[in-house]
Amino acid sequence: MPAHPWNNGQVEPMNKTIKEATANRNYYDTHRQLRQHLQTFISAYSFAKRLKSTNGLTPYDFILNSWKNNPDSFRINPLHHNMGLCT
Repeated sequence: MPAHPWNNGQVEPMNKTIKEATANRNYYDTHRQLRQHLQTFISAYSFAKRLKSTNGLTPYDFILNSWKNNPDSFRINPLHHNMGLCT
């Protein structure tokens, strides 16, 4: 039933994507290996994957644009999350 919090239409597809990219494709000897791969996958997704739902922006770029347009809606500045070399 959609009235239940565990039936979130946005979270469930993302959880499926994460599971298919990690646990369904790889075997991990330790929980630490899984956590490391999850972190790598989430970083790559957030900083590189362009999404239709954000008009071709990456999730990070979408958040950054939202912050620039309405900084009062954020508790922290998202600029501290930066991949690669600082410019």
